[in-house]
Amino acid sequence: MTRQAKSLRRRPRAGARVDSLRDALVTSRPMSYIVVVTTVGNEEQANLIAEEVVARRHAGCVNIVPGIRSLYRWQGKICRDSEYMLMIKTMEHEYEALVQTLKELHSYELPEILAFGIQRGEQNFLDWIGSCLDKHAEFSDEPEIPVSPDDTAY
Repeated sequence: MTRQAKSLRRRPRAGARVDSLRDALVTSRPMSYIVVVTTVGNEEQANLIAEEVVARRHAGCVNIVPGIRSLYRWQGKICRDSEYMLMIKTMEHEYEALVQTLKELHSYELPEILAFGIQRGEQNFLDWIGSCLDKHAEFSDEPEIPVSPDDTAY
């Protein structure tokens, strides 16, 4: 077998059937869906950032997780704080714009901004995230139902 034939054998064309794990690893496309995590100091800022990144179409969904306890070293001191964690579902192509928005709205001097690739996910959910980022799609920024912090029915 020629060198070129061996090379073609290892890299099936896009859409071709993959018969081995080795071939699957070679032909897998780059990850495009990510979760970006940041923390903020209060609920007001968590809501502001979540609403803005969704309204600006940088994310399809933001989970706000209260009650995070953080212990960290800052400017030579050990600090302890209560924070809110934001889990932002988006795609890699929105990462830079999302980071700029987070820096614009964040009150921290050095905000935590970490991105994690989504290895696997329910395809309809992932497609929905992608559709939420479409800057040309029509949408209303009016909330459907106001949610009260005391509302435990959801």
